[in-house]
Amino acid sequence: MLQSLPLRRIRALRGTTSVGSGTHRAQSFLVVATLLYRGSHLTVAVMAVAHRPWHLPLQHLGLAAALGLSVLTYGTALRRGRFDRRHIWADVIVTGCVLPLALCAWGGVREPPTIAWAMLLGGSASAAAAIALDRLHALAVVALLVVTHFIGYQAVGATPAVIVGHLNSLVSSALMTYAFRWYLLRQGRLLDEANARALAAEAHKARYAERLEHHRALHDTVLATLTTLAAGTLDANAPEVRQRCAREAAYLRRLIQQTADEVPHREIGEALEEAVGSVESLGLRVTAQYHALPQVPPEVAAALGHAVREALNNVRRHAGTGHAYLTATGDPDGGAVVTVVDRGPGFDPARCEPGLGLRGSVQGRMTEAGGRATVDTAPGEGVRVELRWPG
Repeated sequence: MLQSLPLRRIRALRGTTSVGSGTHRAQSFLVVATLLYRGSHLTVAVMAVAHRPWHLPLQHLGLAAALGLSVLTYGTALRRGRFDRRHIWADVIVTGCVLPLALCAWGGVREPPTIAWAMLLGGSASAAAAIALDRLHALAVVALLVVTHFIGYQAVGATPAVIVGHLNSLVSSALMTYAFRWYLLRQGRLLDEANARALAAEAHKARYAERLEHHRALHDTVLATLTTLAAGTLDANAPEVRQRCAREAAYLRRLIQQTADEVPHREIGEALEEAVGSVESLGLRVTAQYHALPQVPPEVAAALGHAVREALNNVRRHAGTGHAYLTATGDPDGGAVVTVVDRGPGFDPARCEPGLGLRGSVQGRMTEAGGRATVDTAPGEGVRVELRWPG
């Protein structure tokens, strides 16, 4: 088997990156942080409104609207890992702007303490806007909230110290959240870049290990045969020597076709080469051609390798030719097509059901991997097995 340790390490690293990129994790953390911030403000709002008389229902309705928008905005963000900008704008306009002014106009609010809970929600609204919106829109949101809250506090007769303190808190919430966003996203991007560099380094090591394995295989097979022939200790015309030379020539031909253009390591070629080697050791000669093999999931490459091995074993057991032809290529849609052909007697599909090997090891494996296998044969026409992924 040509699979090396670096290849397994690449797959392990891919497994870790599939959980989520660094930037995605940073965005998810910011969503949770602002959710906790909004939760603290809603707690204060609930405690404040719970003591208000019910003959002034606008405060209770306003709190219900703020709760509903919070569930919509932050619930969607938790599911997606990021805020929806439409929800942010709705929260800013309704919770941050309309609610304080409505309470001043129709909610019976006449003193700063009675409107403070509604004003407090504007801080978390500005924080979420600093995360979800671009810089220009975030500045527009902060400016809108500042103007609205200034008007609201003026309407209830708040002192300048209260107004300045609240507006300072409103602006500071947006600025600090924006700074956290910049820093965390920058760290996330740096983490993603480091992962990409590590993956590229592992791929380079894998290609080097593959070339080293090929060199070792050449040393142990082709070079050993040529050295023995050059020493004159074997009869070059002996049938077993000629058979060995033919097998090693076929192996060398496939090796050149796989690595001539220095393409990245392909798991399909690895799996097929292992299958060919296993049946060639049993005496079957295989003429193989590989072209533009695609990158597929490891389980698909394994399924193709096992299916090809069983198809070649069927040729060895039943075709009576001792020779099979294997072709593997990619299709324009990024899939893979592998065919195994022999020039044996074939059979009549209408009178002869495929055996357990074709049904289970070939067709069953391909179906489980999301592909399909078809058998084309007729008496005197040989057998053609086509493996296609995806099906």
